[in-house]
Amino acid sequence: MDVLTNTQGTFLLQLARSTILKKLTGEGTIPSLEDAALKRSGGTFVTLKLGGKLRGCIGNLEPAGSIYEAIKRNALSAAFQDYRFSPLTLDELERVHIDISILTPATALSYVDAQDLLQKLHPGVDGVILRQGPAAATFLPQVWEQLPRPEDFLGHLCRKAGLSERTWRDVHPEILVYQVQCFEEEKK
Repeated sequence: MDVLTNTQGTFLLQLARSTILKKLTGEGTIPSLEDAALKRSGGTFVTLKLGGKLRGCIGNLEPAGSIYEAIKRNALSAAFQDYRFSPLTLDELERVHIDISILTPATALSYVDAQDLLQKLHPGVDGVILRQGPAAATFLPQVWEQLPRPEDFLGHLCRKAGLSERTWRDVHPEILVYQVQCFEEEKK
């Protein structure tokens, strides 16, 4: 993964906030893209938190256009289309904390059994994709902060995918891992 600078990360955070504000009010300007590094494709996520609690999180694991375009699209989706939440309001935007993640390509994790899987995961570092048949879900590496025990992390990931919490132990689902470069606004 080509590492982005803090300046590029700050630009992407401003881009996410400006894009949401423009949708809410019709006012403001969207920063224009002049940075070649942000024209490359990559997986991205935009996460919104209000009072330290999740308020929206949408992204793409696979590249879907430039990082610049993906951040704009995912910011709008996190604010207005995350099915778990009502659309973000202007009042909430003033208080919301935004973080963005730029993902490395996901790679399959080969493991023998549940114990081997636990040994191969890197808490706090690995984002995890779990797939079993048509069911799939992912947790960004930041989720380890709320679920630091790998057993809990994987159990919740199974539930997010609509599976039994024990699926990771009992069924041997496909597991992929990725890492992120995360940028977040300063705490308000």
